Amino acid sequence: MDVSPVASNAPLGTQELALLRALIGCSGRVVSRRELARLAGMTTLHERRCDSLLVSIRKTLGPDSIRTVRGRGWMLNVDNLEQATVLAAA
Repeated sequence: MDVSPVASNAPLGTQELALLRALIGCSGRVVSRRELARLAGMTTLHERRCDSLLVSIRKTLGPDSIRTVRGRGWMLNVDNLEQATVLAAA
């Protein structure tokens, strides 16, 4: 039986959803940690917390769902956009 990552995991928390929505809004471009936190409405977000939230999102959407661009930031994989949008709307 094939189970998608979204179906097999618990829903995301409030902060994860905020970051995911920010990534969706910036689909197709790299977003820095600072910009991602600002867009998610969490301007005082600590670096480590941001990283752990992204790990949670990757666990839910799949390991290749968010691309890390070293020294620049992150980018939502366009192949996961529809799945991410459905998850963010829940």
